Amino acid sequence: MAEELEKPSSDQEMSVWEHLEELRWVVVRAVIGIGVGMALCAIFFDQIMDYVILLPTMQTKPPMKLLNTEVYGQLSVWMSIVLWGGVIVSFPYTLVQIWKFVAPGLKDKERKYVRQITFFTVISFLCGLAFAYWVMLPMVLDFSMSFVIGNVQNMIQIDKYLGVFLEIVLLSGIVFELPLVAFFLGRLGILTPAFMRHYRRHAIVILLAIAAVLSPGGNPILQLILFGPLWALFELSIAGTALAARQRRKAEAAAMS
Repeated sequence: MAEELEKPSSDQEMSVWEHLEELRWVVVRAVIGIGVGMALCAIFFDQIMDYVILLPTMQTKPPMKLLNTEVYGQLSVWMSIVLWGGVIVSFPYTLVQIWKFVAPGLKDKERKYVRQITFFTVISFLCGLAFAYWVMLPMVLDFSMSFVIGNVQNMIQIDKYLGVFLEIVLLSGIVFELPLVAFFLGRLGILTPAFMRHYRRHAIVILLAIAAVLSPGGNPILQLILFGPLWALFELSIAGTALAARQRRKAEAAAMS
C-alpha cells in the first residue's frame, strides 16, 4: 500500500518542464518511427507502387491511364508515397508512444485498459484503410472512368490520382476511429450519449456532406453507399459513450462505498 501511495505523489511532483521533456521525447520517438517507416517504403517502393498504388487503376473498366505533365512530377509523387507510407507504417508505434505519455495521468483501473485501447485503435485504423482500399476506392474509380462525355478520353495526372487515393484512404482510417474516441471521451465524462443523440440530426448532415465529397460527380447512389458505413460508425460511437457512462457510474459508486 505504501508503494501505491508513493506513485501518485511522485507523479504530482513532476514539474511542467519535466512533462514537456517527456512530451519532447514522445515526439522524437514518433519522428524516428516515421523515419524508419519512410526508409522501408523507399526500399520497397517498386512493390508498393505496383501492388498497392497502381493496382486499383488496372481493375477499372476501362483501365485508368495515368500520365505526368510536370518536370518534377514523378519525384513529387515518389516523395509523397514515401512520406505518407512512412506515417501509415509507423502509426501503431506512434500510437503506443502517445498512450505511454497519457497513461501516467490516468487512474490505476484506467491504465489497465491502455493496451486494449491501443490494440483496438490500431485495428480500427487498419479496418478503415482496408474498407477504403477494397470498397470505397474501386467504386469511386469505376464511376470516374465510366463517366465519359462525347469523345473525351480520361487520362488522369498521377499527382491528382495520388491525392484522391490518400484522401479516401486516410480519411476512412481516421473516421473508423470515432467509436473508440467516443468511448474514451465518455469514460472521462467529456462526451455523453445524451449529447450525441441530441445532435444526431446535425451529425447525419455532416456525414452526408463527407459522403458527397468522397463520391465524384455527386452520384446519389454512391453517396448513399458511402454514407451507410459512416452512419453505422456514428451509432457505434453512441453505444460506446453509453457503455463508458455505465462503467464510469459503477466506478464512482464503488469509490463512494
